[in-house]
Amino acid sequence: MASTPKAPNDLPRPVRSELLELAVEQATRNGFVFEAWWKQELQLPWPGSQHALETLSDGRRYYSLLFSHAFASFFWRHGSRAAFTIPSSSYIRRDKDGNLVSVKRKAYIRRTLKADAWIYHLREMAATEEPLRYIRRFLLVPATPVPPVKPIKRPRLRL
Repeated sequence: MASTPKAPNDLPRPVRSELLELAVEQATRNGFVFEAWWKQELQLPWPGSQHALETLSDGRRYYSLLFSHAFASFFWRHGSRAAFTIPSSSYIRRDKDGNLVSVKRKAYIRRTLKADAWIYHLREMAATEEPLRYIRRFLLVPATPVPPVKPIKRPRLRL
């Protein structure tokens, strides 16, 4: 089976699979029905969610999911509060005296509340080279538990 040529910004297949799984889980919590989308959009028999995600993560097949209006409207809920991270940036500008000044902006969390935010996000995602990198900013990842720290055994002092 011939594979799709790899672009320089492509994510490794296991990373794509994991991100797709998280994205589908988040959209499903908001009411998205993955099986119904699969049957309607791809017109293929339903192979099960795990096999479907593996099929989509092969090459750039996942574009059909990420850019579908049905998925996007459930991933970015209608009228819901969305929070996402704006990455840090730096640029050079002139100050009031005409000197060049380097400006560094810290990363921050932006919150929005729009009924059709998903349309905006589809446009932004289409402008990026790798849509999964864009969508990764919006994934609600459960916190990983920190393993307990073993107490340090200290030698007893003999007096």
